[in-house]
Amino acid sequence: MNALSPPAPAVPNASYDETRFNALHHGVLSRYAVLPWEDRAEYQALLDALVAEHVPQGPTEEHLVEELAGVMWRKRRLQLAELAIYRDRLRRDATGTIHPDQIATAALLPMIGEHKVKADIPQALTATPTDTARDLRDVKRDQAMTSKAMNILTAGGPDGYARALAALREDTRTCWLDWLEESGGEDPTYKPTAEALKAWLRQHWTEWYDGPIAALEHRDAIREQAIGSAYTGQRLEVTARYEVHLDRKLERTLAMLFRLRELRRPALPG
Repeated sequence: MNALSPPAPAVPNASYDETRFNALHHGVLSRYAVLPWEDRAEYQALLDALVAEHVPQGPTEEHLVEELAGVMWRKRRLQLAELAIYRDRLRRDATGTIHPDQIATAALLPMIGEHKVKADIPQALTATPTDTARDLRDVKRDQAMTSKAMNILTAGGPDGYARALAALREDTRTCWLDWLEESGGEDPTYKPTAEALKAWLRQHWTEWYDGPIAALEHRDAIREQAIGSAYTGQRLEVTARYEVHLDRKLERTLAMLFRLRELRRPALPG
């Protein structure tokens, strides 16, 4: 090139659009917003979406957009924390912090008037309608077989005990025979007689049939009671206050961003 050659045309900064938001990709806030076990790509997708929506101009607006991403990310984290609290409460309620029978009684007392009802809370929480229908059929089938045995025992007769024993479901019959063997003849309550078998069946009727049938027929109510008890934990008050704080911060950040945008807008001619 000699001294008379015209100057080369200025080359536009083609990379500007690609690099103008590098600060948002590698900024101070984004560096600490994502915890080591969280998905950085998911956070970056949120930040990119906010950049596309607000198109920040200058470091101040970029900072505010990044603040928005941080607040939204923490609100997402807060929702996960609430889920964890609920799961922990359900676990403790199902394993003894609140006795499972108390949950079942609270759910069923207004419906059936019983104040002592047992229920399998983990089963109530996880069972499908198909599972419940199957379990209910099984209990009622056992109840029908035991009712037949009770009718035989009530009718009496020289072979009533043997026929009633044969009418019982196999596991019920095995349970009775085990009771006889364990008593070893020392407990007069347990004898291989019609009267003793009838008394034994009556003793366990509510435990085996009335209670379980009520619990199965109202399993939805028991599940709702268990889940509802998980919502009453004091730990949720902390998360609720923090959520209010995040909402206010989100509102303030948006207000500042919109204000800056208004200030950039050219004034209308007077």
